[in-house]
Amino acid sequence: MLTKRLGIDLGTANVLVYEVGRGIVLQEPSVVAMPVDGDEILAVGEEARAMYGRTPEIIEVIRPLRDGVIADYYVTERMLRYFINKVCGPLRLFRPHVMISVPYGVTSVESRAVHEAAVAAGAHPGHVYLIPEPLAAALGAGLPVDTPTGNMVVDLGGGTTEAAVISMLGIVTAHSVRVGGIRMDEAIIGYVRRKYNLAIGEPTAEQVKIQIGTALPLDPPLTMEVQGRDLVTGLPRTITLSSDEVLEAIQEPLQAVVGVVRAVLERTPPELAADIIDRGMAMVGGGALLRRIDEFLTQQTGVPAYVADAPMACVAIGAGKALENIHLFQRTLTTIWSSF
Repeated sequence: MLTKRLGIDLGTANVLVYEVGRGIVLQEPSVVAMPVDGDEILAVGEEARAMYGRTPEIIEVIRPLRDGVIADYYVTERMLRYFINKVCGPLRLFRPHVMISVPYGVTSVESRAVHEAAVAAGAHPGHVYLIPEPLAAALGAGLPVDTPTGNMVVDLGGGTTEAAVISMLGIVTAHSVRVGGIRMDEAIIGYVRRKYNLAIGEPTAEQVKIQIGTALPLDPPLTMEVQGRDLVTGLPRTITLSSDEVLEAIQEPLQAVVGVVRAVLERTPPELAADIIDRGMAMVGGGALLRRIDEFLTQQTGVPAYVADAPMACVAIGAGKALENIHLFQRTLTTIWSSF
């Protein structure tokens, strides 16, 4: 009763923690600030993101996860410890049981790194489980994944986009590409640089995507004033961007998302494909909040798409539900945790 059970969505852009019995208890950016020539952690999460692009040369603000997997083990472990302590408290009698999401198709080395980082961060060594993100997302979106019907989920994360068909608590077919919300931000930065000779930072590009980003044209178009540094004069300058320009900028990442969905649909067994046409595909992750993304995918694939409730929280909720019903998922997850 005193042991906390946590479902963790360890994402490239954000970390969300779901506590069994309480719901979502933490949502923070997966960003860390530290000295360039030291290993001291200066800030984590929201506090670190506020420093992004605003620090002197002696401090760097980094994302320890890249494309959904650990890029810097030491920093990831420290960040995870900070978040677990924030939820459970630094002084506790029992280590928490943890279910962490990992992208579909990660290597055994990448999985082991996540497992070891969680244990080092304070989780119970015998109760750290890994669950594929599409399965957790489908569970968190409320799809009937324990029935012999086809359930399709598209997870548009910060570092990866994954699509999967799930039936009987298992992934029938899935595909992922390491393109996500961060790649869209980079595309906006590149577009503004090419068209306006203006340099903007990643936080500004993300704000543009959130405020006026869209996957299909809007009528009337939205506009937003954007400040940056003129690459010719070196002086600050303000421009006005429209939603049509953002749409043009993010075409390449959007087509990568379509490619993932089509790759899964092409490999789906006919009976399950019929279920998916009837039921549609659920969209989760921060990328699902992009305007008209569901209409865009429906147009491109011919399969109805809809955005799940609380799309950003679905993976963390699903990981928590899987931990709560671990006896149902042991067969599905054995291949993941047996090597530990």
